Amino acid sequence: MSKNFRNIAVVSLSTIGSRFLGLARDILIFAALGASVWNSAFIIAFTLPNLFRRLLGEGALTSAVVPIFTDVLKKQGKEAAFEFFNQVLLRVCVLLLATVTGGVAILAILNGLEILSGRWILGADLSVILLPYMIFICLAAIVSAGLNVIGRFAAAALTPVLLNLAMITALGAAWFVGSDGHQQIVYWLCGGVLLGGLLQFALPTWDLIRQGWRPKIITESSAALEQVWALFLPGLMGAAILQVNILVSRLLAFSLDDSSVSILYLASRLMELPLGVFTISVVTVFFPLLASAASDKDKAGFANSFNQGSRLILAISIPAGVGLLVLAEPILSMLFNWGSFSVDDVEATIPLLAIYAIGLPFYSLATFATRGLHARKDMHTPIRVAGLCLVTNAVLGYFFMQFFGVAGLAAANVIAAIVQSALLWKGLSTSVDGIRAKTLVKPFLQILAGALAMALTVAVIVVLFTHIHIESEKIADVLLVVCAVPLGAGAYFALLSLFRFEDIKELKAVILRKKVVGGVADS
Repeated sequence: MSKNFRNIAVVSLSTIGSRFLGLARDILIFAALGASVWNSAFIIAFTLPNLFRRLLGEGALTSAVVPIFTDVLKKQGKEAAFEFFNQVLLRVCVLLLATVTGGVAILAILNGLEILSGRWILGADLSVILLPYMIFICLAAIVSAGLNVIGRFAAAALTPVLLNLAMITALGAAWFVGSDGHQQIVYWLCGGVLLGGLLQFALPTWDLIRQGWRPKIITESSAALEQVWALFLPGLMGAAILQVNILVSRLLAFSLDDSSVSILYLASRLMELPLGVFTISVVTVFFPLLASAASDKDKAGFANSFNQGSRLILAISIPAGVGLLVLAEPILSMLFNWGSFSVDDVEATIPLLAIYAIGLPFYSLATFATRGLHARKDMHTPIRVAGLCLVTNAVLGYFFMQFFGVAGLAAANVIAAIVQSALLWKGLSTSVDGIRAKTLVKPFLQILAGALAMALTVAVIVVLFTHIHIESEKIADVLLVVCAVPLGAGAYFALLSLFRFEDIKELKAVILRKKVVGGVADS
């Protein structure tokens, strides 16, 4: 498994760079726009192409293509696999062009009929500008999936870095030319998104060409392509339901007031730091392994890979969630209390971040379990589970927001994630004997004990800092986080070592290769 851990390290290092740049990007955006209606409208508009990215790119289509691509590659060779890939890519291009054209037309009609009003008009206008980004990012995700199957991870993992750099550059250009007002800044930001999407597509495409792929227009169908559509269509329904959950939550938040979408987004983004740094890295590397084991009908190998991936995910996501929960206020103040983002905005975001921190392990396990089912070409179980989660999130979200506002929407998201992770695990355990929740009981208790030790350590440091007089609150927040994170992480790993956690060596090896992953996860 050493090669697998090297691949995790490659993906994770790239993801760390992307997450840090993404964090810097968000800090700059919130400093420039605050929790204003312009920021909320941009987030809504940016949600739409990202929704399709996760549907067509990182979601159902990738999950359908990877197992079939793996089969063709192993049984027929690289040339046949690339021919199959060209068949898929052509059809995806046609689908994306039709979707973007239809989306722009619908939004134009709604505006022309004056059906929309207030901040909804602004959201629609920005959506028209950003919809073309969908084409670049979906194609980039498909090409990246092809690279992953043939064992190439670096170029694909670097693509989010390019988007973040493009958006940061656009914000810098807006400042350099002296853009006055939120409107001009947002338009510069939209331009940065479009440029970033183009770069995200170009890099993995260039790497795939280096591996021998040549783009060709192949209109003929094949048995492999028919298998993709058989897996894709039901998978699309499940993925669509999950992504509609995100859209529903943000639209409900947009209906509350001008700022709710912004602070809901910010809390979820901070939760996604550890989720993206480790969970997505494990999923990216382990998914081809799971698909290969499923293709070989190796249930024992499938179960071993899945169980190990699950332990590693829990070993990061649980302490990361605890760290976010305990340090929510200093982290938010340190990172985002700049420019237009006020102390009141920080206070409004704290309870949302605490709620999402509790849900982090469930989001992580649900993501991995979904890919486990997809690797076995089981698209129906995720659909049924996703349908229930959609109803749970929508009903609870609408009900909770009447009493708790935007915090109610965050709580509904987490409850839906808990339901999803439990049901997906049950679905996997019924088809693979070696996957049982009870196999995680011992490592879960070890991880929980270590996380509690970490929380206690951090809490003591927080109390000590209340008795230290520091002139600048910003400096106090920075010192608190800088001291609390490594000491808390040290307490956590000391407990894991004491309890002889099964994957402690692998976990330490991955973290040492990442160098700063422990700090990111616990912050």
